[in-house]
Amino acid sequence: MSDTSPRTEAQYGAAPWASLLRSLEFRMLGLALLLAVILSFSSEHFLTERNIFNILDQSVVIGIVAVGMTFVILTGGIDLSVGAVFGLTGIILAQALQVVPIPLAIPLGIAAGAGIGLFSGVLIAVFGLAPFVVTLGVMAIGRSLSFIFSGQRSISGLPPDLDAIVYSSFLGIPANVLFLIGLYLVAWGYLTYTKGGRTIYAIGSNHEAATAAGLSVMFYSILPYVISGALAAVAVTFSLAQVMSADPLAGNGLELDAIAAVVIGGASLYGGRGSIIGTLLGVLIMVMIRNGLNLMGVSPFWQGTAIGSIIIIALLAERLINWRSART
Repeated sequence: MSDTSPRTEAQYGAAPWASLLRSLEFRMLGLALLLAVILSFSSEHFLTERNIFNILDQSVVIGIVAVGMTFVILTGGIDLSVGAVFGLTGIILAQALQVVPIPLAIPLGIAAGAGIGLFSGVLIAVFGLAPFVVTLGVMAIGRSLSFIFSGQRSISGLPPDLDAIVYSSFLGIPANVLFLIGLYLVAWGYLTYTKGGRTIYAIGSNHEAATAAGLSVMFYSILPYVISGALAAVAVTFSLAQVMSADPLAGNGLELDAIAAVVIGGASLYGGRGSIIGTLLGVLIMVMIRNGLNLMGVSPFWQGTAIGSIIIIALLAERLINWRSART
């Protein structure tokens, strides 16, 4: 029997606020603020303007790659190749910059990353191969080709004008940070308000039901890998603009950082649950932890332990929350 009793305006307004307070993004925001307070007491340099911009700058590369990883994980997949794609497309871009102008070389590098993602996506969506195995294989191929194409050496002598995409600014905000903000706004809008975004969530929630509903499951199962590969190439473009050289080992371990950011942000590795806002908060939390450890003089070798522990704790928390929700 439905409830037809009248409700006041206050009652109608209470539900959205209650939902917001219970949302994972709100809890992650609270965690990020708590972490910032703790680190500010741990180091007097943490909340300085210089260090805040340093945190934002350090968030750009991992933040860009994490967007692509979010799309992949939402479908229930995984992309272990982003670090290798980062390194390989960096070598391709650096070599392209030797012979063609910057406005042409950058799209070539992004197209190479998208092509690698398309290759992985087709193997996974069309041929039904396991994402873990496919992207692991692509990772090995990418690392090998990076060394072959580079001649096992770093490539330097990039055009000086390339650094403008990082060091130019608007209203005092660096261009790479502005790009990151714009990227997250576009990704959030796509996943929230478009049919494609809803289809990606549907695939991760129930692949068979999405197929039965007549959704474009094949296309939207491939698209996240294309996006992931393309964004890995975009990320390495900003990296090259900062260091002005390409290293075949660049991006080593980047896939783990991207996965960690998405998982810390509340996404489920089983697919169908997660958000771009959560990923952004996950990126900031992870970068703040590393930044804080550096300011406190903690050995870099312990940072992997910290990030790995956070991943395990996040997964355990997700399981406990789901178990509690099932019981209630």
